[in-house]
Amino acid sequence: MKQIIKRLTPAPLLRSAKNTYDAFRRLPKVPDAYLHPWRRESRARMYEMKNIHRRERCFIIGNGPSLKNTDLSKLKDEFTFGMNRIYLIFPELGFNTTYFVTINDLVIEQCAEDISALPIPKFIAWHSNHHFQSFPKDMVFLYSTYTGPQFAYDMTRRVWEGATVTNVALQLAFYMGFDQVILIGVDHNFTSKGEANKTVVSDGDDPDHFDPRYFGKGFRWQLPDLDTSEIGYVLARNAYEKADRKVLDATLDGKLTIFSKVDYESLF
Repeated sequence: MKQIIKRLTPAPLLRSAKNTYDAFRRLPKVPDAYLHPWRRESRARMYEMKNIHRRERCFIIGNGPSLKNTDLSKLKDEFTFGMNRIYLIFPELGFNTTYFVTINDLVIEQCAEDISALPIPKFIAWHSNHHFQSFPKDMVFLYSTYTGPQFAYDMTRRVWEGATVTNVALQLAFYMGFDQVILIGVDHNFTSKGEANKTVVSDGDDPDHFDPRYFGKGFRWQLPDLDTSEIGYVLARNAYEKADRKVLDATLDGKLTIFSKVDYESLF
């Protein structure tokens, strides 16, 4: 019955109903999102990061299979954002990303110990704070929600997740003042198919990311919502263009068409 209603309901109406439902669900959690000591300190830390990278460039590293064919050694001295389980590649790289971002509750729940151990600044979804026993000095809890769509110019307040951590990284990079943002490993293409955002359990090696262990056997994860993520990408592209900044897509053979393409090797 649920699937029949989804098929018969126009997408904009369905999206509006979902946003309204999500907004009501988060109302009881709003006070903590602004008044909890961890969030108050997170906001203070975030204020200090406003425009700290003006006129600089950064790379947002997705986790697609194309990373296996991308010379990541070139990024050693660049500003970089890594996301979710990107840390699996750190030993091979010989260096860590500059920043780390994760917002998906299933990823955080299953990897909280690994995430806590990362010796780099970390941006974590506030709705997953209960998975952490302490609040280290290099962590910021973002008040990210599913209700949108909107592009956040102020990362101390509510941030729309846009169905992918990449959208949150784009908003962070803008807030920090980066003039040019380059995407790599954002393949925007999955062999795993099914209802968007549905939770599934992996039954074997992961074919959709750079490492078969990424969402390996027994890992719980959500199927991608590429349509909603594209809404977020368009908002990001427009925000950057209005500010006379730029987002470029250097993903090898990526399927995303929102941003201008650029040859990865030509950037160095």
